[in-house]
Formats: sequence, structure tokens, C-alpha cells
Amino acid sequence: MAATASPPPLPPWGNALAGATGAVLANAIVYPLDIVKTRLQVQVKRKKTAHEPLTTNDAHYTSSLDAIRKILEDEGITGLYSGINGALLGVTSTNFAYFYWYSTVRALYLSSQTVPRPLGTAMELSMGAVAGAIAQIFTIPVSVITTRQQTQPKGDKKGLLDTGREVFHSDDGWTGLWRGLKASLVLVVNPAITYGAYQRLRELLFPGKASLRPWESFFLGAMSKALATIATQPLIVAKVGLQSRPPPARQGRPFRSFIEVMSYVIEHEGPLALFKGLAPQITKGIIVQGLLMMTKERMEILFIVLFAYLRKVRDSKLQQMANAAAVRGKEVMPLVAK
Repeated sequence: MAATASPPPLPPWGNALAGATGAVLANAIVYPLDIVKTRLQVQVKRKKTAHEPLTTNDAHYTSSLDAIRKILEDEGITGLYSGINGALLGVTSTNFAYFYWYSTVRALYLSSQTVPRPLGTAMELSMGAVAGAIAQIFTIPVSVITTRQQTQPKGDKKGLLDTGREVFHSDDGWTGLWRGLKASLVLVVNPAITYGAYQRLRELLFPGKASLRPWESFFLGAMSKALATIATQPLIVAKVGLQSRPPPARQGRPFRSFIEVMSYVIEHEGPLALFKGLAPQITKGIIVQGLLMMTKERMEILFIVLFAYLRKVRDSKLQQMANAAAVRGKEVMPLVAK
């Protein structure tokens, strides 16, 4: 008799819950970096001859530290956590959807194989890209609202629902909630670049080494994430520009494509401005990636133990119900015999 494959320790929604929990904890810790990188990415340098600001905020930031200092002076500590509720909701929904669809797509693919065999790297990356694209389609409205909240001026702060209504009643209508979708779909290649760079750097820096030390793995992970971020940073800047309010210099006219955002940035600041906010973006990515995987593994262990306990409780209750039914059956049988 052929051996049957053992069931996975966690169902797809269990993996999704563990991943979402880890992502929320990791992003909550580094959220001020998210605020800083978003503020840096949406601002456009003022021209000396310009009569109106090119950025949605009065303050202009020259660096990450300058942004933190000015936000603290102008808005207080709460300014560094502006829009955090929507951001964590977006992180939860995006990561839950990603890990759920990844587990589902992977399970469907494996079940469709007549001869089970391990997945190749290309197939793993393809399934990750598919899962990421599906997750973006369902969760990008929260990302749009969060970006708007993070870039709102001090005197015009709105809550999650009010910001959503503002986007809904804009010129774009309900489609405005999906602004930047094309850029988001392209950005699903970021993990593929990260994984490919990791493998290539490992071959170059540690050739023939079967297992790496923790600091070596962290170093390679940080380097590969940095390279992936640099490669996709112009799209990240364009996506933020699409989702935020248009600069005052555009007189309320929103950008229509990420190419238009890039052209506008290059026109006013030059091509290097497509990489603005790179330092906090890389720092955030490295910290979140490390904390996410570390936390997710522990959450998976916790949920495995929890599910095992719940199954044990369920089986115990079912056994008690079966025993009670058997006792009642024995009590009824003499009456039937009479």
C-alpha cells in the first residue's frame, strides 16, 4: 500500500494568520520609518522662482533625520504614527491574502501532479508572484487610503473612513481606490529579485559552503533586499506619487500613470530624484523582512500547538457525546424489548 502524504501542520488560513501576525508586529515597530520614506518620496524640491509649493506639506525635508526632527517639532510624536491604523489594516490584509493565496496555489499545483516531485525555484517564484498579484488586487484600496493619510498636512488630518470618502468623491471616483495598481503588480517582482540576488551573492561570497552562519545569512539577506529595493525604487516612488494627493503646483490634477509621475519628478528634480527615500526604504525593508520571518516562524509554532489543543478538545467532546449517546441507547433498549 502506498504511503499517504501527511497533512500540512497548518491549513492555508493558519499560514495566512501567522504571516499577517508577524507582519503587523514587524511593521508596527518600524512604522516611523514608513512615514519618513513616504514624506520624502512625495515631496518635490521647490524652485527658487516658484510661487507655490510643489509638495503637499509646508515643510521640506533634506534627509531622513531632518524629516524626523521636523515632524516631531510640527506634529509631535503622534506625527510619526499618522495613519498607523490604516497601515496596519493594510499590512494585515495584504499579508493574510498573500500567505493564504500562496498556500492555496501551491497546494493546488502539487495536487495536480500525477508524479509528486519537489518544486523548482522558477515555479516557487512564479507562484509567489501570482499570490502577490492577487493580494494586491484585493488590498490596494487600503494602501491608497494609508498613503493619503501619511501625507495629509497637519491641519487637514482625517480618519480612515473620511479619507476613503475623499478618494471616492475625487475626480477618479471609486476607481481612485485602485490608483497605482499597475505599479503594484509590477512590484511583485521585488521578492524574485531578492531571492535571485541572494543565491548569486552566496555563490560569489561563500562558494561551496553548504550551510551559512546566522550573520552570513543576515548579511546576504540585507544585501539582496537592498539590491532589489534599488532596482525597483523608481516604481515605488511612482506608486506613492499616484496614491497621494497631487502637488499644489498641479492645481488638483492627479497623475494618470506612473510614467507621468516619473516624468514630473525628473523634470523638477532630475533623474536621481527617482531614488529619494531610498535609505529609509532599505532600512525598513531589511528590518521588516528579518522580524517578519522570525516572528512568523514563532507564530506558526504557536498556532500549531493551539490547533492541536483545539483538535484534542474537539475529539474529547465528540467522544463524550458518543459515550452519552451509547448510554442513552442502552437505557432505551430495555424499553423497546418490553
